[in-house]
Formats: sequence, C-alpha cells, structure tokens
Amino acid sequence: MKKIRSAALLTLFVCAPLAAQDRLTVEMAQYQHEADPVHKARYLAKLGDDQVELAKKQLKSGEDVDSLHTLELYRDEVRETVAGLKTAGADAEKRPSGFKELQISLRETVRHIDDLIFTLPVDKRPFFRAVRDDLAKEQNDLIDALFPRKPDQNSKKSNP
Repeated sequence: MKKIRSAALLTLFVCAPLAAQDRLTVEMAQYQHEADPVHKARYLAKLGDDQVELAKKQLKSGEDVDSLHTLELYRDEVRETVAGLKTAGADAEKRPSGFKELQISLRETVRHIDDLIFTLPVDKRPFFRAVRDDLAKEQNDLIDALFPRKPDQNSKKSNP
C-alpha cells in the first residue's frame, strides 16, 4: 500500500509541473492567435503570473539568463498589446474591458517581480529592474487611458 501511495505522489510531483507548463503553452498559443486587442489583453492578463512563476523556477535552477529572457518576452508582449489597444481606437474610459484586466494584472506582476528582484544578487538586479520599470510604465499608460486627465473646470477665476 505504501508503494502505491509513493508512486502516486511521485507521479503527482512529476506531472504537476508538466501540466502547468502545458497550460502556459496553451494560453500563450491563444494569446498569439488572437486578433482582437481587447481579447489579447485579457489573455495576457492571465499569463502574467504564470510567466513570473516560470522565471522564478528558472532562477532557482540557476538559469539566470533564461529567467531574464522570459520576463523580457512578457514585457514585449505587454508593449505590443498596449500599443494594439491604443491603435484600435478603443475608449478605455467608456469601455474598460481589456484595459482594466491588463492594468490590474500588471500591477500584481510588477509586485511579484519586485519580490523576485530582492532574491537576486546585487550585480544582477539592474537587468531585472529594467524590465520591471518598463512594465510599470505600461501599467501607468493603462491607468492614464482608463482615467484621462480632464481640465479642471472650476479653476477658471472669475473677475468680480
């Protein structure tokens, strides 16, 4: 009975990471084949945490360059998607779908990358911090799109 239980646990430990990797591959394929920028943003919002987790696993395995490359690919996907949302002419203020999901996901992803950066040796932090800063900029662009600044109409001074 113990052998069966041990075999089942071993199978679970071996298959669980493979299932997560397969899920990431499927979600990435859906993202890449999507033409609508709003739907792309929704897919990408789901991918952020998975890609950061993959980068963490790569770091633990000693694959620093691969980890940085994973985050850089995610950054490039975010840039492409945000640019697509802007060029599509979608009004984020009136129809926030896609914009909102991606912005929330980016906020969480940036926080997870901050945690990851603190685990790195000091000499490797600038490379990861550059990717983090790029993602924070894209998040701020999404916030600006969702909440555009309007001129203050009460600021006009009237002369008595």
